[in-house]
Amino acid sequence: MVAIMGIETTALRLYGKMDLRLESFELPEPADDEILAEIICDSLCMSSHKATKQGEDHKRVPTNVRKNPVIVGHEFSGRLLRVGVRWQERFKAGDNFTVQPVLSSNGSLDTVGYSFTTVGGNSTYAIIPSCIMENDCLLTYEGDAYFMASLSEPMSCIIAACKAQYHIDAGSYEHRMGILKGGKTAVLGGAGPMGLGLLDYLTNGPTKPSLLVITDIDQTRLDRAKSLIMAQEATLQGIDLIYLNASRGNPVKDLLDLTGGIGYDDIFVMAPVSDLIKQADSILGRGGCLNFFAGPNSSSFFVPFNFYNVHYSGTHVVGTSGGNTEDMREALQLIAKKKINPARMITHIGGLTAAKEAILSLPNFPGGKKLIYNQIDMPLIAIPEFREKGDDVPFFAELAELCERNRGLWNFRAERVLLENAPRIQR
Repeated sequence: MVAIMGIETTALRLYGKMDLRLESFELPEPADDEILAEIICDSLCMSSHKATKQGEDHKRVPTNVRKNPVIVGHEFSGRLLRVGVRWQERFKAGDNFTVQPVLSSNGSLDTVGYSFTTVGGNSTYAIIPSCIMENDCLLTYEGDAYFMASLSEPMSCIIAACKAQYHIDAGSYEHRMGILKGGKTAVLGGAGPMGLGLLDYLTNGPTKPSLLVITDIDQTRLDRAKSLIMAQEATLQGIDLIYLNASRGNPVKDLLDLTGGIGYDDIFVMAPVSDLIKQADSILGRGGCLNFFAGPNSSSFFVPFNFYNVHYSGTHVVGTSGGNTEDMREALQLIAKKKINPARMITHIGGLTAAKEAILSLPNFPGGKKLIYNQIDMPLIAIPEFREKGDDVPFFAELAELCERNRGLWNFRAERVLLENAPRIQR
């Protein structure tokens, strides 16, 4: 139960560069235009690591963060507990929700998980300020699993990237937005969590390529991707899906050979690695669009690009950082209709007590998405390790059984078992 007065939360707060602190503190009493919410889970994002590394130098983090720490985490979901009178016609207590973190329509860089002191994904309770509702960034969710709603944010980033692609017909100046339907698409460094999400969307979303090539240099990650989205499944969608280990042979030649030498219409670069961008530049076809998806840590990240091809072949580059509210709505609809399954992105489960170390070490942490449940105290555990843990803690055996029956994926029933049995966080 949450007391009407003196609402205490436990949250992971950013004070400056590499300075994260898990603290319990009292939230202010919600105003009539604010909403009190319980945050159930948050999926950790590399962007949170970047914000932690850059601290007050990050463009979305306030310069006074040392005096007014912000709550980190922006891929979260939960339930509304108390709705201020201003918003009672739109929302009600008990609604499940997620948040579009970027309040872009107000012309500022204010972003949940970077800029706010009373709301963020890595907290037990939060006060949602009025500006989030005013910018139409509070979204209710009708699905059964909280973690699926939290994954709508990373999926919205993927949807935004696909929408940002564009192509121009010969003799025309009109940009046709989106990937080329029936075209050739490559996802470089694509066997990580966001690459899997993109692969899911490209094979099951509204616009599909005819050729889809996923590269990585980690065979283990490629094998996992193959097992989750098999070539036979893509064939049913009219897609020739190929997984390629780019650490072997001549990847540029191998990739071009798969297109008959003409190159790719759409390329997504999923890691901020200069060699990947050069590789992408080398395999762009006429009018090809290169999407630099993964943001770099350094503001001086420069990579050579072939401007001869820009001039004579019309190759070009786009980049997006996050999605918008409509992208999140599309993600939530696709999830609710079971058209896409972002559970493929998740490899580790933990409690709020594990979030700090996980965020600090994300670049070197193996596996895919790390999912944090804020109300529980639990170390971060890889899903395949549940079976071994079950020898000592019975509910882990049940989690193992539920995940093994679901192709090794996290799922609604496992979430219920975890929330009912895991030790609660001590405040």
